[in-house]
Amino acid sequence: MHKNLIDGEWVDGEGVENINPSNTADVVGIYACANEEDTERAIAAAKAAFPGWSRSGLLERHAILRKTADEILARKEELGRLLSREEGKTLAEAIGETVRAAQIFDFFAGEMLRLAGETLPSVRPGITVEVTREPVGVVGIITPWNFPVAIPAWKIAPALCYGNTLVFKPAELVPGSAWAIVDILHRAGLPKGVLNLVMGKGSVVGQAMLDNRDVDALTFTGSVSTGKRVAQACVEHHRKFQLEMGGKNPMVVLDDADLDVAVDCAANSAFFSTGQRCTASSRLIVTDSIHDRFVDALTEKIKSLNVDDALKPGTHIGPVVDPRQLEQDLSYIGIGRDEGARLVIGGELLERETQGHYLQPALFTEASNQMRISREEIFGPVASVIRVKDYEEALAVANDTEFGLSSGICTTSLKHASHYKRNAEAGMVMVNLPTAGVDFHVPFGGRKASSYGPREQGRYAAEFFTIVKTAYTQP
Repeated sequence: MHKNLIDGEWVDGEGVENINPSNTADVVGIYACANEEDTERAIAAAKAAFPGWSRSGLLERHAILRKTADEILARKEELGRLLSREEGKTLAEAIGETVRAAQIFDFFAGEMLRLAGETLPSVRPGITVEVTREPVGVVGIITPWNFPVAIPAWKIAPALCYGNTLVFKPAELVPGSAWAIVDILHRAGLPKGVLNLVMGKGSVVGQAMLDNRDVDALTFTGSVSTGKRVAQACVEHHRKFQLEMGGKNPMVVLDDADLDVAVDCAANSAFFSTGQRCTASSRLIVTDSIHDRFVDALTEKIKSLNVDDALKPGTHIGPVVDPRQLEQDLSYIGIGRDEGARLVIGGELLERETQGHYLQPALFTEASNQMRISREEIFGPVASVIRVKDYEEALAVANDTEFGLSSGICTTSLKHASHYKRNAEAGMVMVNLPTAGVDFHVPFGGRKASSYGPREQGRYAAEFFTIVKTAYTQP
């Protein structure tokens, strides 16, 4: 059994099977489920470890993050295979995500040696002012199942870099990747209590983290509904918090777009990773003159996509992650039909050599932006095409959503590309690129209901994981 890590010790718990969505007969492993008492002990351990870790030497922290990056990269094939087995992402995507995690740890190992402050003259003669950053304290980390290596990495690495201690709860569906990353960090030399792993149910482990006043900050990635509960609990405890939640991301295709580029961007955005990305584009907003050609070409592209076991060579799209998500996807396909959208292709369960949650990507046309399939996040391989007359209407429809994470446009017009970058109401804008797919060294985050709090990744991560202190000195 894979155990939880609490105060530097591996701790038993009730065992839960981790099931491969590509082959439900394949048990990836047995993972211990933490309870409320385990979580309380983990928080207490993190609190006790904070004074020592927050004042530890820069080279000690640098070495641990550097070792972690090196081992993740050296084991990319093994860790990618584990990720693919438990989440259903294709092996190529899983290995790519693992490499990205290594790059994130490497980046923050470098940041350890670039920590800086400011020395300023006071308006009062003879007084100096120092502006520095200090760690927040005990940080709770709650991560989702769709990026089980990358998202933990982009929260854990900066939190450790800036001197915080951690209590980490991964999603129930993907404990294997989380356990592997924590094991690597533990063996890299983290002092006991600095990083604590508590796998288990959100209603138990997550709730215990929210209720405990010794958690000084909490970073969460997941659903909007859960994010709202996290926010309410953090406000009650005057706790710093950061939320990354849903998206209903638009991909605009203008008449002047390169059709091949537009189709590739749309297919990647909507269907790769089985559509299970908060940055996925499920609203394809297409102008009149190119609409029919775009739909025909995208339909042919979908026919060419191979849905199969995530580990098989030649698989483009793996299974849906679990039966509950599959049920949700099928429900929205039914809703789209009932609303009057036309299902051009897909939406059917598929049988493969192994028993898994296989769904053919679904494409709707004749959709409006007021339909539920155009308003609500589906989180599956389901996209709808919305016809508009021109760029101005396309921009208005793109922005007509409660979300604002990623927004894309396909065009050969510099004028429209420049205008869209300035006026798209999203945290990230892509021009002739898929809406999903971001770099590890630049900020990640959105607007509206998609995000709350400081940006994640890159140097902007310091805004959440540190507190600014201003000190005045008179000699």
